[in-house]
Formats: sequence, structure tokens, C-alpha cells
Amino acid sequence: MSDTAAAAASMSEYAEAAIVEDEALAEARLRAEELGASAVSPATGALLSLLARVAGSKHVVEIGTGVGVSGLWLLAGMPENGVLTTIDPESEHHRAARETFADAHIAPGRTRLINGAPTDVLTRLADETYDLVFVDGAPLSYPLFVTEAIRILRPGGLVVVNNASADGTIADRDADDPRTLAAREAASIIADDDRLLPAVIPVGTGLLAAAKA
Repeated sequence: MSDTAAAAASMSEYAEAAIVEDEALAEARLRAEELGASAVSPATGALLSLLARVAGSKHVVEIGTGVGVSGLWLLAGMPENGVLTTIDPESEHHRAARETFADAHIAPGRTRLINGAPTDVLTRLADETYDLVFVDGAPLSYPLFVTEAIRILRPGGLVVVNNASADGTIADRDADDPRTLAAREAASIIADDDRLLPAVIPVGTGLLAAAKA
């Protein structure tokens, strides 16, 4: 490993270790392990809170509820009257997420859990209505998710794509598996949209964030 790569790995370890999660998040991570559900890393979650705060996010859409780990982080950056709309096709995930939000004393009116296919639900959401859209669902659907996220995002809002690196394969020119190709297509949709100002952020498995003009 080169000195640069070692420094980057060390910084990543520090970024994750520097975040101390509360009891509600710790319990949520246990639920994720029990269900075999993925959850954002602590540093990724902290950045989601920061982005939600900076964007003044009262209306947020999350694609991929999981057990509510990322939802808690998003809510932590939203005002008390903010509403998180979170979409997941797995009913088990929704049950676990409700427990997570209850444990964290999140008022019921602050979350809207939709049990359904995101590809169907997103098309029913209104144009330019949401302050932040977090994409963390089925990787093969990322191009469609990103396209719909841009449509429903208000000017000045943020779209944030989790696992933008496709678990590290996106930069491998020889990688041509469906997941990597979908991640590249999603990134191209963002890069080719003149309304968006994008940046890749190396936390967790990589975030791709873009602000809409």
C-alpha cells in the first residue's frame, strides 16, 4: 500500500471512530444485523445529518428505509417540524424502523413510512417538492431512482447517493457487472445535468452528493 493510500485508509478509520452513536442507534444496528439489512456507517450518518441541516431540509425522501439507521441521522439534521418520507418494499424493515424511531422518541408525525416498490412510489411524488433525497435502495435501480430524485427535488435541494462506489468497483475499468454499470449510469445522469453541482465524498462506501440550481 502506498503512503497516500495508507493515509486515506487511516483517515477513513478516524472518521468512523470519531462518531459516537447513542443507544437508539446502537439498538438499530443490532436490528439490522438480525435482519441482514444494510445500514450506513457512522461517518456517513453524521454527514447526512450535516447535509440535511445545511440544506434546511423540512421535507426529505429516503429510498431504502432499512431498519431506520439512516433515517435517525437524517431526522437529527432536520427541524422539529420536518417530515421524513421513507420508502422500502420490505415489511420487516418497516416494522424494525418503527421500533427504531419509537426508541429514539421520534414523534409519529415526523415520519411517513411507505411500504412499496420505490420505482412505483417515486412516480407519484410531486415535482420540485423535497429539500433532500437520499438514494439507498436496490443498486440496479439507481439510474431510475436518481432520475426521479432530480425531478422531485426543489431548486437548491440536495440529492445524495449512498454506495456511489458500488463497493469499490466503479473505478475499475474492467468491472462490467450490472451493479457497477448501474452506479456508473447514475453518476453519469448527475454529471450530465447542468442544473446539478456534484461532488464525490469518500466516507463509508462513498457518497455522491449534488445540489440543484
